[in-house]
Amino acid sequence: MITDDILFAPIRDLAKRIRERTLSPVELTEACLTRLETIGPKLGAVVTVTRELALQQAKAAEEEIKAGRHKGPLHGIPFGVKDLLATKGIPTTWGAAPFKKRIIDQDATVIQKLHAAGAVLCAKLAMVEFAGGFGYNNADASFTGPGLTPWNTKFWSGGSSTGPGAAVAAGLVPFAIGSETSGSIITPAAYCGVSGLRPTYGRVSRSGAMALCWSLDKLGPMARSADCCGLVLQAIAGADPADPTSVDRRFDHPNELPKKRFKIGILEGARTGVMPAVLKNFNDAVAVLKTFADVAEKEVPLPKLPFGSAVGTIVAAEGASAFRDLIESGRMKELQNENDRINGYAYLLIPAVDYLQALRIRGKMKKAMAETYEPYDALIAPSRSTVANPIDRNFELSYPGFGGGAGSVISAGNSVGQPAISVPNGFGENDLPTGIQFTGKVWSEETLLAIARSYQDATAWHQKRPKLA
Repeated sequence: MITDDILFAPIRDLAKRIRERTLSPVELTEACLTRLETIGPKLGAVVTVTRELALQQAKAAEEEIKAGRHKGPLHGIPFGVKDLLATKGIPTTWGAAPFKKRIIDQDATVIQKLHAAGAVLCAKLAMVEFAGGFGYNNADASFTGPGLTPWNTKFWSGGSSTGPGAAVAAGLVPFAIGSETSGSIITPAAYCGVSGLRPTYGRVSRSGAMALCWSLDKLGPMARSADCCGLVLQAIAGADPADPTSVDRRFDHPNELPKKRFKIGILEGARTGVMPAVLKNFNDAVAVLKTFADVAEKEVPLPKLPFGSAVGTIVAAEGASAFRDLIESGRMKELQNENDRINGYAYLLIPAVDYLQALRIRGKMKKAMAETYEPYDALIAPSRSTVANPIDRNFELSYPGFGGGAGSVISAGNSVGQPAISVPNGFGENDLPTGIQFTGKVWSEETLLAIARSYQDATAWHQKRPKLA
């Protein structure tokens, strides 16, 4: 019998049970499929359940393991993907009504790598239409409806990886693949109380993924824990001839944590303009970090550069270019969110000089951020300044007075391609989870994961489960 303890178990535990043949990949997959079909729609988390393919892959995994051909920790483990990754024979909708029935008849490189690792694809998961590139301003920005956090379904699961965050948090799948251009992994990880890793730009191939911003987009895992994220990253990282921006840089996720004290800095402004519970949980997390790391007393300022403006300009310009044909066709009127229906036309008019200046200044930003981060293993801040937004009002009206410096590092890190991981660190208003984000130098995923794992070894927030109706 597949119990909740199994459904919410971390990947290492599931892999051990599967390897020892005390847990059947077929039975685990059946349980996940049932939850995806019954709970998934209630959370606005699922676009397509891939039942036939999943059972085929699960049976193959079970036979391979019986024959002694064990492929590693993801063999027989169910997963879901944000519906911007192409999947052969399965609709890939990009969260947008104009593409509800569109099939891109190939598998994205990430899908191919996960299949090679023996993982079992169970669902295409919901997302904000076009990954939020057209300035949506409320939770209802997908043809599947608003994504709901399973902790309180009156609140948003966070964008644009709405489905991956909710599906992992609700025990529908052990892990999922999300994407981030500017906050789309970190935000739903925080709002859903899961662990979400944004890799260094170029760490993971984007071949077969929807392009919103060629110079910013990144794919990464969302899972129960930082350790789970590391196991998934190990399977999907690496160079790909089909993606010239991918880098031939091996990533190995160690079983054991390093024997060292980490050096951590607190970002200046991290405690400003945040909800009281977010502040308390952040301060409590800092106290835990001090038990195994040296946390600098003086806060670390980010370079005084227009990170947010640069990212906004690049997202608008590259997004308008990526979707120019659709914008000019007039079919933007089919989109769900009012802002999404109209902003594309304005984005087509962004001056080339503004876009080129945003690209040019990124060189200066990379140098300045590298210098800022050089003395530290990680810099930290709350993942978001507030808990999840209510689904019945526009974002700017959700929490007046809150929204301080905690989010500024998201724009800064994404503008220069740095990695980050958000992990849960408590609860706030309306029993909603909060998160802490660890940000680091480019290619520092191993260190960030080690810090996050050490934090989770000392706490139990990542083991909490929502009470599902």
